[in-house]
Amino acid sequence: MLTQERIAHRTIQPPAAETEAVGKPQPSADAVVVDHVSKVFIQKDLLRRKPPKEVRAVDDVHFTVRRKEIFGILGANGSGKSTLIRMMSTLLIPDAGRVSVFGLDVQRDEAAVKRLINRVSVEASFFKKLSPQENLLYALRLYGRSGSAVRREMVEIMEKLGIDGKRLGQPLEQLSRGQQQKVAIARAFLTAPVLLLLDEPTTGLDPRSKIDVQRFVDQLRDEHDATIILCSHDMREAEELCDRIAMLDKGRLIALDTVDGLKRAVGSEIGTADPTLEEVFIHLTGRKIDEEGEDERKDEG
Repeated sequence: MLTQERIAHRTIQPPAAETEAVGKPQPSADAVVVDHVSKVFIQKDLLRRKPPKEVRAVDDVHFTVRRKEIFGILGANGSGKSTLIRMMSTLLIPDAGRVSVFGLDVQRDEAAVKRLINRVSVEASFFKKLSPQENLLYALRLYGRSGSAVRREMVEIMEKLGIDGKRLGQPLEQLSRGQQQKVAIARAFLTAPVLLLLDEPTTGLDPRSKIDVQRFVDQLRDEHDATIILCSHDMREAEELCDRIAMLDKGRLIALDTVDGLKRAVGSEIGTADPTLEEVFIHLTGRKIDEEGEDERKDEG
């Protein structure tokens, strides 16, 4: 079993330097620094009149995401990964520690950070009576983007994601769950984020839709200089896309390495030359990734 000392040695990296000019991303800064961050929620059971319960959703987590990296965060439901993403995206404030995005503090430089990021979650928000095209154009105006060039780019991206141009004019509520999620991916890309946060973006999608989204994510990093953080419990997806993977369990970081590095470390301990990523996770946590952890508080933002 990997000891906490060995895990700490592999994962802890020095935090990024303080910003010299507040509100301006620093060219030399890492993409994201999560510096010993914790978040605690208080759960109240009013029906049973039980005393409030403290849930430590994120517990002293520390890692650095490099520029242009596809960085995976793996964990079962309730492991803290969505809470972590919400802190990176300024939707939640850490109770302890610090999160910075390209050298900008997510609390002190909130407005500047928001201009650099976009987030795609399991349940994307749309105006369901409007068409994909109308939803996308509305969102892009908020980012100051409009005109014929943007419209052409929108059609091109949707086609790359497997959405026929004819679908762009239909009410969004008539599209399948997978097609709606692809519109959410397109919306995030069209806003030209420097950092894209993907929180279970392919959950519930059919196999073909998953492949389309995964291919596009890879292309986004390679062609558009974006850094991508992918939260998932899909082991195969993480293995195919991610340069490095952080594994969370009960709010704590238990391992951080490349896929090959994780397999080598665990394989030597369990006596298997080429363990699967799922076997690595089971060895480190004692459970499968689809087993429920402690409930996380729902997104309020």
